[in-house]
Amino acid sequence: MPNIKKDITDNFGNRLRARVNGLLIQEDKVLMIKHRMGSGKSFWNVPGGGMKFGQNARENLQREFLEETGLGIEVGEYLFVHEFLSPPLHAIELFFEVFQKEGELILGYDPELGDEQQLIEDIRFLSLDEIKLIPPDEKHAVFRRINSLNDVRIWKGYFNFENNCIK
Repeated sequence: MPNIKKDITDNFGNRLRARVNGLLIQEDKVLMIKHRMGSGKSFWNVPGGGMKFGQNARENLQREFLEETGLGIEVGEYLFVHEFLSPPLHAIELFFEVFQKEGELILGYDPELGDEQQLIEDIRFLSLDEIKLIPPDEKHAVFRRINSLNDVRIWKGYFNFENNCIK
């Protein structure tokens, strides 16, 4: 039986990671991915992931989106940066608005993890009301404070909301 918390720490922890995240809104719903976090917990966030050396942020986001969702995207406006710090995890997260260009939505994978270690368990478009029903500790801090889906499009600057999600 896999030890999800150990897998997360071994693969992503104890170092600073640069991440890219894509906000895809269609028909007043945002595309969100549910990740298994161990101990019966889940974590919802928009598609995205770690940056690879030698690829710029837009290229990284296009790669991550394709891996996790099966969708080809156009990367739009840079929105904001969020710093996540909850040891052993520490990430600088760049958020961009994105637009679907091609592909069919599928439940993707994380190539950094083996078949038995995969964390992605669901992917779907969620309305603001559906996002609000997710327990606060099971969604990205950005989505704990929004009153409309437009909020994340108009925020600018640096944020470090409630850096204590994962224990």
